[in-house]
Amino acid sequence: MAILLIRSIALYIILLLAMKLMGKRQLGQLQPFELVVILVISEMASMAMQSTSATLFSSLIPIATITLLQILISILNLKSEKLRALFCGKPVFLIRRGVLQERSMAQLHLNLNDIEEMSRAQGYFDLSAIENAIMETNGQLSIMPKSAKRPLQLGDIEADPPEEQMGVLLILDGHVNQAGLRVCGYDEQWLLRRLQTLQISSPRAVFAAGIDENGQFFCQKKAAGREKYHD
Repeated sequence: MAILLIRSIALYIILLLAMKLMGKRQLGQLQPFELVVILVISEMASMAMQSTSATLFSSLIPIATITLLQILISILNLKSEKLRALFCGKPVFLIRRGVLQERSMAQLHLNLNDIEEMSRAQGYFDLSAIENAIMETNGQLSIMPKSAKRPLQLGDIEADPPEEQMGVLLILDGHVNQAGLRVCGYDEQWLLRRLQTLQISSPRAVFAAGIDENGQFFCQKKAAGREKYHD
């Protein structure tokens, strides 16, 4: 029993390291060969955890081999466009210039119901509103709507709309984010002065505060009244 416990813990740690080495991706963003690698490694790990007839080291050899092959393929994909097309495939038009591509649909074994379902998931309930639809190599559908059907953009109203920036939290549950302050070009004294203008004596009284995407300062105090302040 103790041996199985030790093997399981060791293999769990090794699998975490292997996944970290292979990179961070969500399941829906995996390429087909990456999904196969994960399935194969999980099966190998499952067998290694349950079997005590083989040594732990010998059980790790196939897992390490597959991991190294995956890393090698990822490097080759970065270096060669042809190899990337071989391992990952190429994006395929399912709708081009408003016309359904029957041959492409047949190659991917997709019917109209499949395309309608994927389009609805992207917020398009009418295929006639789509100018181009591309099946990406990870199986996700990218859609470009027709000009008359696309959502209104700020650039359609303003000739030179203001640039947005990434929001940054400066206080998280009473703790000052020094790195966030440096990114914004401020210091803690500036932050304390901003809090004083809101009659807040200490960052410890703040649940969340920061700079939003419009460059405005916002602040929310802790639970008592859930007051929220904004420039």
